[in-house]
Amino acid sequence: MAEVDTKRPLLDYRPADGYFDELVAADGSPRPHAQALAAALDAIGPSQLVDAGRRRDTIFVQQGITFDTTGEDGPTVERPFPLDLVPRILPASEWTHIKRGLAQRIRALNRFVDDVYHAREIVRAGVVPWRLVVSRSHFARAAHGIRPPGGVYCHVAGCDLVRDVDGSWKVLEDNVRTPSGISYVLENRVAMTRLLPGLFSAYRVRPVDHYPQLLLAALRSVAPAAEGEATVVVWTPGHLNSAYFEHAFLARQMGVELVEASDLVVRDDVVYMRTTNGLQRVHAIYRRLDDDFIDPLEFRPDSVLGVPGLMRAYRAGTVALANAIGTGVADDKAIYHYVPEMIRFYLNEEPMLDNVTTYLMSDPEAMEAALKRMDELVFKPTGESGGKGVFIGPENDAPTLAGLADVIRHSPDKWIAQEVVRLSTMPTADSTGALSPRHVDLRPFAVFGETISIVPGGLSRVAMIEGSMIVNSSRGGGSKDTWVLEDGEDRSDDAAPARPESLPPALPDLRYGAWTGQQQQQQQQQCSPG
Repeated sequence: MAEVDTKRPLLDYRPADGYFDELVAADGSPRPHAQALAAALDAIGPSQLVDAGRRRDTIFVQQGITFDTTGEDGPTVERPFPLDLVPRILPASEWTHIKRGLAQRIRALNRFVDDVYHAREIVRAGVVPWRLVVSRSHFARAAHGIRPPGGVYCHVAGCDLVRDVDGSWKVLEDNVRTPSGISYVLENRVAMTRLLPGLFSAYRVRPVDHYPQLLLAALRSVAPAAEGEATVVVWTPGHLNSAYFEHAFLARQMGVELVEASDLVVRDDVVYMRTTNGLQRVHAIYRRLDDDFIDPLEFRPDSVLGVPGLMRAYRAGTVALANAIGTGVADDKAIYHYVPEMIRFYLNEEPMLDNVTTYLMSDPEAMEAALKRMDELVFKPTGESGGKGVFIGPENDAPTLAGLADVIRHSPDKWIAQEVVRLSTMPTADSTGALSPRHVDLRPFAVFGETISIVPGGLSRVAMIEGSMIVNSSRGGGSKDTWVLEDGEDRSDDAAPARPESLPPALPDLRYGAWTGQQQQQQQQQCSPG
């Protein structure tokens, strides 16, 4: 077989002008870490990519790997989860920087949540305004004074990262309520090894299939003392939820029960699961629904998804909930603005990953300055997820932006503005097998148990429409398999201590299981990997 020139342009692919392309340099030649991949894609050709795409869709539909996509006002449509067959490659050195920066950020966010519901030191120091904190839609007054086992609140985190025009990584937003997408990370890797195994031949790619066991170990590590092994369950809102596939997938991979509210009951401040053999005590719950719905006695009284009395059991310390009640205050988009200062305040460190430049509309001067530049900025509602309600200034006409300005002036606390990030691009295969540039972001997943472990890679979301910056799966975006390359050195995913020394001690009568370096996964609640 003739040797392939690894430095020639990739098929007929041309990167988009004015953006950082992660696979191909401006002259069209593959970047050093992508040369073998470019040669393999050239050898495969468009027709084989099309054939692999058909097999991918058939497999995903048969296995139920689907997702509900919804327009702004349109109907919900179920479709195969869109996996693009050109993988994203991250050299080991880049990944080391990313995971250390994320671990630092998660430690600070965890400290912030603990502080908000206890000492409020960051408020007393004048760093974060208390009025802003208590006005957040996910601030949970019911969590005041409750400290979960080990002081861990953000058991699962999925921060969204983007790459700017200069190739630098930045954090776009934090997700520490019920971040979704990990099941697709794992299924994408399995699909790629089945559909295009030859692409892996020149690379040593770090595995991702250990996530479920990381999650299970973390849940057991915070479970109240049990005779024998702690009982862990995954709590889903039900099969109509758009991420139900992930809930079921995670429960199956961890080997635990998937439950709904009707399967759980509280007796004498202890949570039990109904089984054919009677009631069985539950020690830890991985919940996939927001605080508002978990207990109608404490939150929304009209919730039919919740378990009456659950908060009593949580306060009594007889059950662990992941993520902890009240973590949503930390992934509000207005609180995001203060995360770099949180890192400095709690950790006495400089942030390793920058925020995207953000303006709070609650600041009158910042609001007026932003409204004069509406056609240059992105405007986001602070309490939403999944790309809901986002206005990208350059993509909207003047009447639309004028209407938005009225909305913002009426409720400035509910909005932020951000500078437009010129998202990096990657070659993406279309229906004919041709490659064209599409914008991407990255959602790595971290598990916080006795240490912070970050699965190598994450969910690379890709805008499937030419020129679009909307990568959210619920808005029609797709995904890529993300490869973190081996370098023979840093193999540890444990980038930070799980229990910072300054946190108060764990509650009494709690068992902390051993952290194992085994294998598999996690995901969402109401929306999507969005």
